Amino acid sequence: MRLNTLSPAKGANTCRKRVGRGTGSGTGKTCGRGHKGQKSRSGGYHKVGFEGGQMPLQRRLPKRGFRSRRSRLSAQIRLHTLEKVSADVIDLAVLKDLNLIPRVVKRVKILNTGSLSRAVTVRGLVLTKGAEQAINKAGGKVEA
Repeated sequence: MRLNTLSPAKGANTCRKRVGRGTGSGTGKTCGRGHKGQKSRSGGYHKVGFEGGQMPLQRRLPKRGFRSRRSRLSAQIRLHTLEKVSADVIDLAVLKDLNLIPRVVKRVKILNTGSLSRAVTVRGLVLTKGAEQAINKAGGKVEA
């Protein structure tokens, strides 16, 4: 095999269509654009969804809200909820066992709402800065 003998596979490259080259070519006269109208003219086209001045479909339909797919897999827990948890080490599995978060949740964030009076160890959860300070102040610790 030599570089100067390489060529594309049969049918890989198709010749471009030469329009306006006589009736025998199949694309003579109107060049495949049909007769008259906006689409037959040069530069005559409209934006996607244009319906000739009629109110387009995307504007006729009502707007609906947005539901994040990520929010289904994440949850939030407040500090005063952790106060009620009997376990000393709090992680994702403990919160699921106590039905404080749904089973499908994969990420939990602890918010600084309420107070914490006892020492707890938080493992593998995301915390706000205030929540982390409150846990450390109560004598607990945060593990990554």
